[in-house]
Amino acid sequence: MEAKLKQLALALGMMTLISSCAGSSTSSTESQQPSNAIEASNITKAGTKIRIDGSSTVYPITQAIAKEFPKDSNDKLQVEVKFSGTTGGFEKFCAGETDINNASRPILLSEMEACKKNAVGYIELPIAFDALTVAVHPQNNWAKDITVAELKKIWEPAAEGKITKWNQIRPSWPDRPLTLYGAGKKSGTFDYFTEAIVGKARSSRNDYTASEDDEVLVNGIRKDPNALGYFGYAYYEKHQDKLKALSIDNGKGAVLPSRQAVEKAQYQPLSRPLFIYINPQSLPNRGALYTFTDFYIKNAPKAVSSVGYIPLPDDGYQVNYVHLYKGKVGTVFDGKAEMNLTIGELLRKEAKF
Repeated sequence: MEAKLKQLALALGMMTLISSCAGSSTSSTESQQPSNAIEASNITKAGTKIRIDGSSTVYPITQAIAKEFPKDSNDKLQVEVKFSGTTGGFEKFCAGETDINNASRPILLSEMEACKKNAVGYIELPIAFDALTVAVHPQNNWAKDITVAELKKIWEPAAEGKITKWNQIRPSWPDRPLTLYGAGKKSGTFDYFTEAIVGKARSSRNDYTASEDDEVLVNGIRKDPNALGYFGYAYYEKHQDKLKALSIDNGKGAVLPSRQAVEKAQYQPLSRPLFIYINPQSLPNRGALYTFTDFYIKNAPKAVSSVGYIPLPDDGYQVNYVHLYKGKVGTVFDGKAEMNLTIGELLRKEAKF
């Protein structure tokens, strides 16, 4: 399968060498670029600023690449990387306020409509996979694994104010208070986790410490022996001496989050793709943003691995080159996240786009 994908990607790459940059490429979920499209305030030129916002999960990847970019760039420009959560980031992106949105889930229908209303297009580029991690304090010596059903019991709305002790989750666990930490409501991690675990996106209890900043969640858990929380794998790997990850059992045996588990499609349903979305209005004349995005794709495998996520196979980045070169506007996800998606399935979707 990988060999076929590579052949397809290379064939697409050859097509781009004999074609012009087709910035108006379309799909069934494309955000069209009408003649009266708003002009983004930050159209990138030499000496200006590339503005990036969105997911705190993707932030470490983009920040690592942004730090390296000036070393190989002749353009005197700033690359500003912030995070306000995937949802918060799309609010700015679809208003034309940013060039790139980091996203820990695909763009939603409501966001597609907001972008369309403001005549803002988007080039969707998957750049890594994440093993969304459920973590506890290292002094927690009773919990080593947890089932998807138990996670639902903890996080569903009906649990609010009722499931407040560890022995309510599993009777063999101690009669100790349960303190919860999780993603804020503007976070794509919140959307993905609630849909994967509770069964409905944004359906969650509210009596927990919530933040779009994963470092806040890490700090809360590492200081509280009774804590449990969830966030992107990179934040666990960075602080693994202060945290303990739980194995996730979806009915096929408990599996710890790891690169190997994601690559073998064993860490489900908390394995997920990560994205950057590019505003094509900021790409004319192959300027600074195009150069930065090209640099991003080239350096993504190294940066992704260095911060603790799982890089795509070379085929995936080759298809990204083709989509960037052709200005391929749209999404392959029809406005919703897809649970239990594997790396192979993602590559097949992208290759057909």
